[in-house]
Amino acid sequence: MTIVFTHKSVFLRLAALALLGSSILSGQSAPAKPAAPPPPADVLVLANGDTLHGKLVSSIGGSVTFNSDMLGNVTVSWDKVKELHSNQQFSVIPKGVDVTGRKKASIVPSGTIDVEDKSVKLTGPNAPAPIPVANAAFIVDKPTVDKLLYHEPGFFEAWNGAATVGATIVNSSTKQYTYSAGIGLVRTVPDVSWLNTRNRTAFNFAASYGSITQPAYTDTTTTTPPTVVASSVLKSGIIHLDGERDEYVSPRLFVLGQFALDHNYSLDLHLQQIYGGGLGVTAVKTPKQELDFKATIQYEKQDFTNAPGDNLVGSTFAAAYQLHTKFFNYTQALNYIPAWNQTSAWSANETNAVTFPAYKNLGFSLGTLDTYINNPPATLPPTVNNSFQFTFGLTYAIKSKY
Repeated sequence: MTIVFTHKSVFLRLAALALLGSSILSGQSAPAKPAAPPPPADVLVLANGDTLHGKLVSSIGGSVTFNSDMLGNVTVSWDKVKELHSNQQFSVIPKGVDVTGRKKASIVPSGTIDVEDKSVKLTGPNAPAPIPVANAAFIVDKPTVDKLLYHEPGFFEAWNGAATVGATIVNSSTKQYTYSAGIGLVRTVPDVSWLNTRNRTAFNFAASYGSITQPAYTDTTTTTPPTVVASSVLKSGIIHLDGERDEYVSPRLFVLGQFALDHNYSLDLHLQQIYGGGLGVTAVKTPKQELDFKATIQYEKQDFTNAPGDNLVGSTFAAAYQLHTKFFNYTQALNYIPAWNQTSAWSANETNAVTFPAYKNLGFSLGTLDTYINNPPATLPPTVNNSFQFTFGLTYAIKSKY
C-alpha cells in the first residue's frame, strides 16, 4: 500500500500541530499578575477649604511642605492647615526630645499620619497619644529618618565645601606672578538641623606661590665703566593643610583629633607639624550660624630652612565661626598655639573667608590668612615674625547629600 502526501495535506498537518502546541503552552503558563495600584494620594485641607492632593514632604520649623500634583511644592504654616492625611510612614520628633545617637532612635514615634483639630495622630505599632501640632517640632518621612540615624556615609559621600583658585600676573619692567588655590571640605553626620550631630570631619588646604623678578640691567648713571647689575628674584610661598575629626558625646560637647601642616617661605618655616586631641563645645548653633570653642594637647615639630628645629609639647586654643546668609557665607578661625616646654616658641594664626554666590555653584571669594611665629631664626636679610596674605578668586561650591 502506498501513501501519498500532497503539499496541501502537509501544510494542513503542520498548522494543526502548531495550534496544538501553542494551546498546550498557553495552558501551562501562569496568568499575568495585575499591576499593583498606586498608593493613594495624600490630602491637605487648608483652613479656607481648599483641598490639595499629592504628597506630604515634611514639617520643619512650624511649616508644612506639601507637593501638590497641580502646584508643585507648597509651604504653609500650621495655622492655615485644617486637615492632613497620609498613608505613608512618617516619624514625628516632639519638641525637647534629644535624638543624639542610634540608641535614642526608639523614642521617635512613627506611623501613618492624620492631622485634625490641631493634633497629630499616628497609626501604627506603639503609636503614642495624639501630639499637639505646636509640640511636633519635625515631621519627616521614616525612610529618611532611618537613613540618617543608622547609615554612615562612605568615604567619598556627603562632603560639602568650596574650591577656590586665583592668579595675578604682571609683565612690565619687573615680572610678577602669584597663584593661589584652596579647598575646604566638611562632612557632618547627620547633616540636618532636626537631628543632633553624631560626628563631623573636616579637611582644609590652601596654597599660594608668588615671585617678583627684577631682570639684569646695566647701571650707567653712577659708575665708569657701567656696572652690570645681576637679576634678582623675591619669592613667597605659603602652604597649609589641616584635618579634624569630631565625635559628639552630647548635643554640644565633642572630643576631637586633629593634625596641621604649615610651610611659610616668608617666615623661614620649612615645615611645622601638629598632631593632637582634645575637647570642643558648640556654644552657638542655629540654622544660620555656629560657633565652636576647642582646646587640645599636642605634639608639635618646627623645622626652619636656615636653623635647627624644635620638638614641642603644646596646645591649641581655637575658635571657629560660620555664618550662612542668602547673599554670602562667612567663616573665621582663630588659633593660639603655646608650647609648654619652650614658652618662647608660641604661634598664632587667623583665617577669614567671605564667599558670594553668583551662578549655580559658581561664586567669588575674598580671604585672608594672618600668621605669627614668635621664634623665627635670626637670618639675613632679617625674618619678620608676621606674614599676611590676601586672596581673591573664583569659587566652586561642592554640595553633596547622602
